[in-house]
Amino acid sequence: MRARAVTAVTAALLLTAGCSSEDHDGGGTADSPSSSAAASGTGGSAGEGSPAEEPPPDKGSAKVAATVAEGLRTPWGLVELPGGDLLVGSRDSGVVHHVAADGGKVTEAGQVPGVQSRPGNEGGLLGLALGPDEMVYAYVTSASDNRIVRMTYDGTEPEGNRLGAPDTVFRGIPKGGRHNGGRIAFGPDKMLYVGTGEAGDPELAQDEESLGGKILRMTPDGEPARGNPDAGSVVYSYGHRNVQGLAWDDEKRLWAAEFGDQEWDELNLIEPGENYGWPEAEGKENLAGMVDPVVQWATPDASPSGIAYADGSVWMASLRGERLWRIPLDSTEASADPEAFLDGEYGRLRTVLRASDGDLLLVTNETDLRGTPEEGDDRILRLEVS
Repeated sequence: MRARAVTAVTAALLLTAGCSSEDHDGGGTADSPSSSAAASGTGGSAGEGSPAEEPPPDKGSAKVAATVAEGLRTPWGLVELPGGDLLVGSRDSGVVHHVAADGGKVTEAGQVPGVQSRPGNEGGLLGLALGPDEMVYAYVTSASDNRIVRMTYDGTEPEGNRLGAPDTVFRGIPKGGRHNGGRIAFGPDKMLYVGTGEAGDPELAQDEESLGGKILRMTPDGEPARGNPDAGSVVYSYGHRNVQGLAWDDEKRLWAAEFGDQEWDELNLIEPGENYGWPEAEGKENLAGMVDPVVQWATPDASPSGIAYADGSVWMASLRGERLWRIPLDSTEASADPEAFLDGEYGRLRTVLRASDGDLLLVTNETDLRGTPEEGDDRILRLEVS
């Protein structure tokens, strides 16, 4: 398979006086403004012509029903296989583990070679996705860049030998010690969407020739998808700081969660070709030519990572905020203030995935903060939500 090569943009990392890590260490203060959920529309074509939707109740619920797996070490990406088994990747080790749907037994499925990571660095084996070709896709930090690889998965093979050799389908995404993005997901159109970070160089987010600080849209083979703003480019939207959450609602609208700097984290409704402001704008600044977030949070309350859509709401995992946020939606706007669950009960929360049975699967990320102990203490939780 020919890998699509994209020239990486060479840029010095600008160690600005913003946050020093993805959980905003040094960013924000104890008296930062509280979260804001002003329901502002974003314009564009999302939802035009769609029938009226009934917004969900202002108040919802989220209850931990079971611990699916535990003893995990720096977990990041999570996918559900047909039949309900799970694959979860370890950011630092590059190991992918299999979690049995029946009983939750955790076994090693294989290791993705070439993963570059070290304690305190935000790169490594990041997002996972199951493609329409039933191959496992992974966002990987290599020695030179961030890239997308795909692998076969054979559940009949013995432990540790279930993943095939990786085939690189896309390369050239800027890498850095921080802001590597990393979330990947296949949309309703069966195209692969990729959230990237600006790798610590804010100017890359506004550079439409760079792959940093973008949401990318491509075919499973890594080619620009038909209907992209520029027919020869995978860039779908730009002006992002560090996108780690991607999800679609029932009307096939794309939502994305994004790390802010010292003031505001964001939930954005994504329109093709639009500019989401970074570094000129952080949060709602109403600047001409730039799209404001639908919802924003003070940075101590969030540090958003994965998101999922269920029961009329976006559910957002928070790292520094150590809580699961529910954002009820009325079409393209928030219908009520965000609602927090599990506040501080399980520590940092990295990934949330809607399972095929309608429950949410939530991945904790405490070992990510403490380094990589020999025995991990992170887990996958099953949540019943409404």
